[in-house]
Amino acid sequence: KAITYERLANIFKNLEELGAHNINLVNPTHYLDAIEKAVSYYKPNIPFVYNSSGYETAEAIERAAKFCDIFLMDLKYMSSEKAGKYSSAKDYPEVAKKAILKCQELIGDNVYDKDGIMQRGLIVRHLILPLCTNDAIKVIDFAKNNLKGAALSLMSQYTPFGNLENYKELQRKITKREYNKVLDYAITSG
Repeated sequence: KAITYERLANIFKNLEELGAHNINLVNPTHYLDAIEKAVSYYKPNIPFVYNSSGYETAEAIERAAKFCDIFLMDLKYMSSEKAGKYSSAKDYPEVAKKAILKCQELIGDNVYDKDGIMQRGLIVRHLILPLCTNDAIKVIDFAKNNLKGAALSLMSQYTPFGNLENYKELQRKITKREYNKVLDYAITSG
């Protein structure tokens, strides 16, 4: 549904008035021009969340950092082989790591309100896939070694969907054992 920049600004304002904790912009990169214009009309006093696949350019991150308070960035793969196989983007790991590092540089330390709700910062999100615990561990190592104070979201809700005939390994959910292996590593590595 096409809307004006003013209408988008009013949607932001209405969400704020309804008590939303944030404005969550999901995969917003292709709407950056419109969001920037709408924010020039009204910028809520609640955080904007830039909710992204992680496959971003430095330019997009720099533009978003002018109005976004929280970057919620996927780091789907550390293996270019898996990125190529599952997302047809062998360069995904390098592109996403650069984007995440740019977010960290621009957004600074995480800031939470008195209730523990993030107001500013970086969250790196990783969906653990079946038989991919070693890749998940590499995500944790990247975060630990490169991201000062960023939050890490390790997700276990992978659900097989669609035609997975060529991806036998993805035809099941992750096991509790797989999830616990990754979670235990995250905890023990700090």
